[in-house]
Amino acid sequence: MIEIIGILILGYLLGSIPFALLVGKWGHGIDIRQHGSGNLGTTNTFRVLGKKAGIIVLIGDLGKGAVASLVPILLASELHPLFAGLAAVIGHIYPIFAKFKGGKAVATSGGMLLVTSPILFIILLASFLTTLRFSRMVSLSSIVAASIGIVAAVSIGIVQHDWIVPTFFTVLALFVIFKHRDNIGRIRQGTESKIPLFDKEKQ
Repeated sequence: MIEIIGILILGYLLGSIPFALLVGKWGHGIDIRQHGSGNLGTTNTFRVLGKKAGIIVLIGDLGKGAVASLVPILLASELHPLFAGLAAVIGHIYPIFAKFKGGKAVATSGGMLLVTSPILFIILLASFLTTLRFSRMVSLSSIVAASIGIVAAVSIGIVQHDWIVPTFFTVLALFVIFKHRDNIGRIRQGTESKIPLFDKEKQ
């Protein structure tokens, strides 16, 4: 039990690392919480700091979920990797290192799925990048990926007769969509911000 608690705490602390805040302060001398949407996530980093910073934060946030999920596997723990990854997701949303105000955990959730369900991760990545390529809106891409992911997760559960990952993913996906409720309003109004990821000019 002590080992499991320790892994969960470690996962939470990993998820709490505010890469967006660190990249903003160390690389650009600004507190990203005071710019754009104020969120400590990949989307706001792309909007405020550009491509390079956004990609660095994306890799960092993705890595948090993946590393946290790998810990139980490396330690041969009885704890399902999904729970350790989920602890990182919670850490990203409510980071102890940033006054419990973080991001929306899309990238961190992706890192968790990369370890716990690679097939689902590939489906999500493909749907996310396809939507992003045409819309340039990370929020819309996240919502679309989460929605498609729910259908894919249920299908995987039916085929594999294993409902642990599908069940938790469905709950997580619904939560991610809920966290984007303000973005949904801006998308409908046509005022949602877009990122320069696929633009030719340098960022």
